[in-house]
Amino acid sequence: MSTPIFTVEMLAAKHGDAIWIEYSSGTRKRRILIDGGPLGSYATLEARFKQLPQGDQRLELLVITHVDTDHIEGMIRLLATPRGDWLFEPNDIWFNGYRHVSKQDTLGGREGEFLGALIHLRAYEEWNRAFAGGPVMLKDTAELPRIELADGMVLTLLSPDKKHLNKMARQWEKEVSKWAIDPGDLEEAWKQLVAVDKFSPNTELTLGPEDMTAQLRAQLKGQDSSSANGSSIAFLAEFKGKSCLFLADAHMKLVCASVRKLIPPGSSFLSVDAVKVSHHGSLHNITHEFMELVDAEHFLFSTNGEKHKHPNPAAVNSVIQGARRKPTLWFNYRSQFTEPYESASLLPNATYVTKYPQAGQEGIVLSLT
Repeated sequence: MSTPIFTVEMLAAKHGDAIWIEYSSGTRKRRILIDGGPLGSYATLEARFKQLPQGDQRLELLVITHVDTDHIEGMIRLLATPRGDWLFEPNDIWFNGYRHVSKQDTLGGREGEFLGALIHLRAYEEWNRAFAGGPVMLKDTAELPRIELADGMVLTLLSPDKKHLNKMARQWEKEVSKWAIDPGDLEEAWKQLVAVDKFSPNTELTLGPEDMTAQLRAQLKGQDSSSANGSSIAFLAEFKGKSCLFLADAHMKLVCASVRKLIPPGSSFLSVDAVKVSHHGSLHNITHEFMELVDAEHFLFSTNGEKHKHPNPAAVNSVIQGARRKPTLWFNYRSQFTEPYESASLLPNATYVTKYPQAGQEGIVLSLT
């Protein structure tokens, strides 16, 4: 009998996210891709696709969590070629376009319009297929949406909800007005996309939570005001007894409210194997409440810190001090913002473990099985 596989690979997506998941209970590997990073890391994403075996380019799910450029630009570049030239074949694509965040039945700042236009023309049948073409969002019920993929991978949606999508709609309308695009104007979005050279395929791409110090708790704001981040698609993935929280840039208040619904009776927290930390370890996207509600061993930080100096030290220390068990910190880059945690992790009495890419490499793979 084959040994189950569940791996989480943080690709070298610079300051963004490109998360490659593989799982299998038999001879066939299944794949999920979450986000595509900024345009500058597209070569890494392309190279990863080209490693796929000939004739096995299927993606069970492609998730574009929200419209921030460090998550979406690589996806626009990936989908810019004609469908027949795509490096993969998607079964389902989750992305909340303007038609999903607004009451209007139209498409839709600017990069969101571009991606909406691409999916509309290239893969309309696969767009939010698991949600019957509607928005990927929480229901107005106590139950969280659960989607089962091939071979038993189960995804439980944690974010966004209707409130956050409505807020994103207002921001979307404000942003596209700068570019003379009406929200949902497919023809104008397509015209501008074609004119933007950078997306052209022929253009070269340049301890426990109670032990957390009062001082650290005071630093953890957990109040991200970004509408785009609040609209992030976040979910719990479970496969063969292993689990990981994929939080994109989601707001902690909503994530915590969803996690509470998953806590087993008689317990005060949810046990998972791993957490892909929200917003690259931003100070605004982790809270003491979250650390109280979640018990995990592995915490993943996807960033090289080049734009916003992530991960924030207070966010990393909140994991080190607040984890219910000895945590392992996974970084997909060695940088001035991640290396300072290594020395203390090597001491005999270290309270945490660190994992970095091999010397001279970028990106890292966590195997949960």
